[in-house]
Amino acid sequence: MDQKELVHAVAERTRLSREESADITWAVLEGLAEQLSEGEARRLATDIPDMLAEQLPGPRRRRQGAHPVVVTDFIRQVVERTGLIYDDARAGTAAVLATLQEKLSEEDYSHVIGQLPAGYSELVTAAG
Repeated sequence: MDQKELVHAVAERTRLSREESADITWAVLEGLAEQLSEGEARRLATDIPDMLAEQLPGPRRRRQGAHPVVVTDFIRQVVERTGLIYDDARAGTAAVLATLQEKLSEEDYSHVIGQLPAGYSELVTAAG
C-alpha cells in the first residue's frame, strides 16, 4: 500500500477532502505509534507507506509496553492535531483503522488492535 492509496481509501470512506484525509491519516498513525509498544510501533512503520513511516515518532521511552488511550480521548487528540470537528475526526479515525484492517495482514492488524482498548475495534465495526 502506498501513501496515495491509503489517503484515497480514507477519503472514500469519509466526506473529508483529500487534504483533510491526508492530515487525519498522519495524525491517527502518529497517535497509534505513541500508544503501541516500541516493537509494535516499529512493526506498524514497516507496514505503512515509507513517507508516512518516516514521519512517525521514533522510540521515545525506555518502557517497552503499550500505553493505550481510550478511544474518545484519542479522537480528541486527533481533533487537536488536525483542527477537524469531533465528528469528522471520529469518522476519519474509523476510516484509517478500517483501511489498515483491510490493507494489513490479519496478523499485523491484530497486533496493532490487540494493544488498544476495545473501543477501537468497536469504532472500526461501526464504520463498516
